[in-house]
Amino acid sequence: MHYRSLIGAVALSALSMFTGGAQAFDDAKYPNLKGRWDRFIVPGLPGQPSFDQTKPWGFGQEAPLTPEYKAVLEASLADQAKGGQGNFTGSGCLAYGMPMMMQAFYPQEYIVTPETTYIVINNADHGRRIFTDGRNWPKEIEPTYAGYSIGKWVDEDGDGRYDVLEVETRGPFKGPRVYDGTGLPLHHDNQSIFKERIYLDKSDPNTLHDEITVIDHALTRPWTVDKRYVRKAGPQPVWPEYVCSENNAQINIAKDNYYLSAECLSEEFLNHMNHL
Repeated sequence: MHYRSLIGAVALSALSMFTGGAQAFDDAKYPNLKGRWDRFIVPGLPGQPSFDQTKPWGFGQEAPLTPEYKAVLEASLADQAKGGQGNFTGSGCLAYGMPMMMQAFYPQEYIVTPETTYIVINNADHGRRIFTDGRNWPKEIEPTYAGYSIGKWVDEDGDGRYDVLEVETRGPFKGPRVYDGTGLPLHHDNQSIFKERIYLDKSDPNTLHDEITVIDHALTRPWTVDKRYVRKAGPQPVWPEYVCSENNAQINIAKDNYYLSAECLSEEFLNHMNHL
């Protein structure tokens, strides 16, 4: 009987702590980012999703690349024209990392807490954590594809409600990373810095902006784009599942890529093995 009383006391204490923490989070101070956010699509724009949604992918992005990295992109496009993958590593089920993970190939979900804003991606990348608890930058950062993100909520118009989430994301990153499927490259040193401003459109609360500025040694200057996402209507949105390795016909061995036929055989790979 004593143990039951003790368990009840502990449970009551935990519940008190939980409700106290919940009350400390004033939801009215934060923008309403609930729901499913889909990628904004420009009608008639050719190609797959790109970093700048208003322009075609690859060289159509007009990225301010250095001459060295223009040549890297040209080589990637030439390899793809022959049936290869170029610089694009997504076919091997590697994470896209920043900034390609923000393309919203699959719907995004934003979960806001006082300490952390979570961006659930559920694609080649699982998601992001943007820390808003006032922490300083760690002395050492473990290399990841997504990088380490610290953010700050800002009340720009002084109405007592936050308008903008300002974010900085640093490496070292894992790589290689690219902007889009053509292999538009970031620098191979993986020392990119990303600065973001995430906010709801003032005239349309169902449009979300993510202004991303890329600072990277493959660029001649910082590159800023305004990515947009559209909130899916409905209180119970559908969240599709994506598992990269399921039904993936691409096989990567060392630096070579092979594509399986409908019979799950790669003629090119078999020919290659027969000549060894």
